[in-house]
Amino acid sequence: MCSGLLLLLGWQVTFALEKTYHKTYFPDGQLKAEGWLTNQLKTDFWIYYHPNGKVAAKGHYQEDTMHGYWHFYYAQGQLKKEGHFVWGSIENWWIFYELGSRKKSKFQYKNNQKNGYCLRYVGNKLVLAEKYIADKKVGEWSSVREFKKDNPDISFR
Repeated sequence: MCSGLLLLLGWQVTFALEKTYHKTYFPDGQLKAEGWLTNQLKTDFWIYYHPNGKVAAKGHYQEDTMHGYWHFYYAQGQLKKEGHFVWGSIENWWIFYELGSRKKSKFQYKNNQKNGYCLRYVGNKLVLAEKYIADKKVGEWSSVREFKKDNPDISFR
Protein backbone atom coordinates (compact mmCIF):
# COMPACT_ATOMS: atom_id res chain seq x y z
CA MET A 1 0.00 0.00 0.00
CA CYS A 2 2.80 2.39 0.86
CA SER A 3 4.63 1.79 -2.44
CA GLY A 4 1.36 2.22 -4.35
CA LEU A 5 0.79 5.54 -2.60
CA LEU A 6 4.29 6.70 -3.60
CA LEU A 7 3.61 5.76 -7.23
CA LEU A 8 0.29 7.58 -7.14
CA LEU A 9 1.81 10.74 -5.66
CA GLY A 10 4.92 10.59 -7.88
CA TRP A 11 8.20 12.23 -7.07
CA GLN A 12 8.80 15.91 -7.34
CA VAL A 13 12.44 16.90 -7.48
CA THR A 14 13.39 20.55 -7.16
CA PHE A 15 16.88 21.91 -7.76
CA ALA A 16 17.76 25.18 -6.10
CA LEU A 17 19.95 27.59 -8.05
CA GLU A 18 22.96 28.50 -5.99
CA LYS A 19 24.14 32.02 -6.85
CA THR A 20 27.33 33.23 -5.18
CA TYR A 21 29.78 36.10 -5.60
CA HIS A 22 33.21 34.73 -6.51
CA LYS A 23 36.72 36.22 -6.47
CA THR A 24 40.01 34.85 -7.82
CA TYR A 25 43.50 36.14 -7.06
CA PHE A 26 46.93 36.32 -8.68
CA PRO A 27 49.69 34.35 -6.85
CA ASP A 28 50.78 37.58 -5.09
CA GLY A 29 47.29 38.02 -3.60
CA GLN A 30 46.17 40.79 -5.96
CA LEU A 31 42.55 40.51 -7.13
CA LYS A 32 42.38 38.86 -10.58
CA ALA A 33 38.63 38.57 -11.26
CA GLU A 34 35.29 38.90 -9.53
CA GLY A 35 31.72 38.19 -10.47
CA TRP A 36 28.69 35.97 -10.06
CA LEU A 37 28.46 32.20 -10.30
CA THR A 38 25.21 30.27 -10.59
CA ASN A 39 25.77 26.57 -9.97
CA GLN A 40 29.51 27.13 -10.61
CA LEU A 41 28.89 28.80 -14.02
CA LYS A 42 29.82 32.45 -14.64
CA THR A 43 26.71 34.59 -14.90
CA ASP A 44 25.80 38.26 -14.84
CA PHE A 45 28.50 40.94 -14.39
CA TRP A 46 32.23 40.13 -14.14
CA ILE A 47 35.34 42.30 -13.80
CA TYR A 48 38.89 41.15 -14.64
CA TYR A 49 42.03 42.95 -13.46
CA HIS A 50 45.58 43.39 -14.71
CA PRO A 51 48.34 42.39 -12.24
CA ASN A 52 48.81 46.12 -11.49
CA GLY A 53 45.22 46.32 -10.15
CA LYS A 54 43.73 48.25 -13.08
CA VAL A 55 40.61 46.89 -14.77
CA ALA A 56 41.42 44.59 -17.73
CA ALA A 57 37.88 43.74 -18.86
CA LYS A 58 34.29 43.95 -17.73
CA GLY A 59 31.06 42.60 -19.06
CA HIS A 60 28.31 40.02 -18.70
CA TYR A 61 28.11 36.25 -18.88
CA GLN A 62 25.21 33.91 -19.47
CA GLU A 63 25.74 30.25 -18.67
CA ASP A 64 29.56 30.61 -18.53
CA THR A 65 29.67 32.37 -21.93
CA MET A 66 30.43 36.03 -22.71
CA HIS A 67 27.15 37.62 -23.76
CA GLY A 68 26.34 41.30 -24.13
CA TYR A 69 28.49 44.43 -24.31
CA TRP A 70 32.09 44.18 -23.04
CA HIS A 71 34.89 46.69 -22.43
CA PHE A 72 38.61 45.79 -22.49
CA TYR A 73 41.42 48.00 -21.16
CA TYR A 74 45.18 48.41 -21.56
CA ALA A 75 47.25 47.84 -18.40
CA GLN A 76 47.60 51.65 -18.10
CA GLY A 77 43.81 51.95 -17.77
CA GLN A 78 42.98 53.34 -21.24
CA LEU A 79 40.10 51.75 -23.13
CA LYS A 80 41.45 49.20 -25.66
CA LYS A 81 38.29 47.87 -27.31
CA GLU A 82 34.58 47.50 -26.75
CA GLY A 83 31.82 45.59 -28.40
CA HIS A 84 29.16 42.90 -28.44
CA PHE A 85 29.33 39.19 -27.71
CA VAL A 86 26.41 36.95 -28.62
CA TRP A 87 26.87 33.60 -26.87
CA GLY A 88 30.66 33.94 -27.04
CA SER A 89 30.77 35.07 -30.67
CA ILE A 90 32.09 38.54 -31.59
CA GLU A 91 29.17 40.30 -33.29
CA ASN A 92 27.99 43.70 -34.51
CA TRP A 93 30.12 46.84 -34.16
CA TRP A 94 33.40 46.80 -32.23
CA ILE A 95 35.55 49.85 -31.54
CA PHE A 96 39.34 49.56 -31.16
CA TYR A 97 41.48 52.32 -29.62
CA GLU A 98 45.24 52.76 -30.15
CA LEU A 99 47.17 53.23 -26.93
CA GLY A 100 48.27 56.83 -26.42
CA SER A 101 46.68 57.94 -29.68
CA ARG A 102 43.57 59.63 -31.02
CA LYS A 103 43.26 56.87 -33.62
CA LYS A 104 40.38 54.42 -33.45
CA SER A 105 38.75 51.89 -35.73
CA LYS A 106 35.18 50.62 -35.88
CA PHE A 107 34.63 47.14 -37.30
CA GLN A 108 31.47 45.19 -38.06
CA TYR A 109 31.62 41.52 -37.08
CA LYS A 110 29.53 38.44 -37.69
CA ASN A 111 30.42 34.98 -36.35
CA ASN A 112 33.84 36.14 -35.05
CA GLN A 113 34.83 37.51 -38.47
CA LYS A 114 35.01 40.98 -39.96
CA ASN A 115 31.86 41.25 -42.04
CA GLY A 116 30.82 44.68 -43.22
CA TYR A 117 32.63 47.96 -42.86
CA CYS A 118 35.73 49.09 -41.04
CA LEU A 119 35.97 52.80 -40.40
CA ARG A 120 39.29 54.30 -39.31
CA TYR A 121 39.39 57.65 -37.57
CA VAL A 122 41.96 60.13 -36.34
CA GLY A 123 40.13 62.13 -33.72
CA ASN A 124 36.61 62.49 -35.09
CA LYS A 125 37.74 62.59 -38.73
CA LEU A 126 37.14 59.53 -40.92
CA VAL A 127 40.40 58.83 -42.78
CA LEU A 128 39.81 55.37 -44.28
CA ALA A 129 36.88 53.03 -44.94
CA GLU A 130 37.21 49.35 -45.78
CA LYS A 131 34.72 46.60 -46.54
CA TYR A 132 35.16 42.98 -45.41
CA ILE A 133 33.38 39.75 -46.24
CA ALA A 134 34.27 36.69 -44.13
CA ASP A 135 37.44 38.39 -42.81
CA LYS A 136 38.72 39.26 -46.31
CA LYS A 137 39.08 42.87 -47.43
CA VAL A 138 37.00 43.46 -50.57
CA GLY A 139 37.06 47.26 -50.78
CA GLU A 140 38.92 50.32 -49.56
CA TRP A 141 38.26 54.08 -49.76
CA SER A 142 40.67 56.78 -48.64
CA SER A 143 38.19 59.63 -48.85
CA VAL A 144 34.64 60.10 -47.65
CA ARG A 145 33.70 61.39 -51.11
CA GLU A 146 34.89 58.16 -52.82
CA PHE A 147 33.16 56.04 -50.22
CA LYS A 148 29.82 57.87 -50.57
CA LYS A 149 30.04 57.71 -54.36
CA ASP A 150 30.48 53.92 -54.30
CA ASN A 151 28.05 53.37 -51.39
CA PRO A 152 25.22 55.93 -51.77
CA ASP A 153 22.80 54.02 -49.53
CA ILE A 154 25.16 53.79 -46.54
CA SER A 155 24.98 56.30 -43.72
CA PHE A 156 26.86 56.14 -40.43
CA ARG A 157 24.92 58.84 -38.63
